[in-house]
Amino acid sequence: MNDIAQAFTLALNLILGGDRELFETVKLSLAVSLSASVIAFLIGAPVGAFLATQTFRARPALLVCLNALLGLPSVVVGLVVYLLLSRSGPLGSLGLLFTPQAMILAQIILTLPVIAVMSHRATETRWTDYRDTFLIFGASRLRAVATLISAARGALVTVFLAAFGRAIAEVGAIMMVGGNIRGFTRTMTTTIALQTSRGELSLALGLGLILIGLTLAISAAAFFLNRRISDY
Repeated sequence: MNDIAQAFTLALNLILGGDRELFETVKLSLAVSLSASVIAFLIGAPVGAFLATQTFRARPALLVCLNALLGLPSVVVGLVVYLLLSRSGPLGSLGLLFTPQAMILAQIILTLPVIAVMSHRATETRWTDYRDTFLIFGASRLRAVATLISAARGALVTVFLAAFGRAIAEVGAIMMVGGNIRGFTRTMTTTIALQTSRGELSLALGLGLILIGLTLAISAAAFFLNRRISDY
């Protein structure tokens, strides 16, 4: 217990003292996860809304596949991205392996199904309610998708924050494709795993506290933003 208390005290000192390594790690984690979440949202939200407006034959199978991908193991994603970006892979000439860009790509793949499925659920009921109105006014499917996204913006804020939470808490894929290089590709989660394995708990606890704080902040932001948007 004394060791844990000491490590906890050192962790607080690192946070309050503005430890450079700790906050550089936090900065990289936020940059990677925010970039991946924004890109995935710009792709996934329109895809989800588009699927809500369509009735083509393969739609049920596509939705089943997207739902199945919600449980996609991160290490499998890491392996696929690693094979794509390795020297012998089809994208090896880009030299992206063990870079933040590779980590962003892995997180995009992980969060894209989350955003597409949740966006589809958020817009499907609105499409059911307003489909006849769209048809009466002759709105194109593209216009309908844009309108549905706008109408469901409150729910989509929650979708984005959920995807960001999934991304920033990820460890397996980014460790495989980022290499966990100190000062370059080492994020909060990979640092926690590394420092814990070494028995150096102060930095791991400090980052753990910040990660928990970010998780709580994301949940609070989703709750209050959703309420505020729904009031308008």
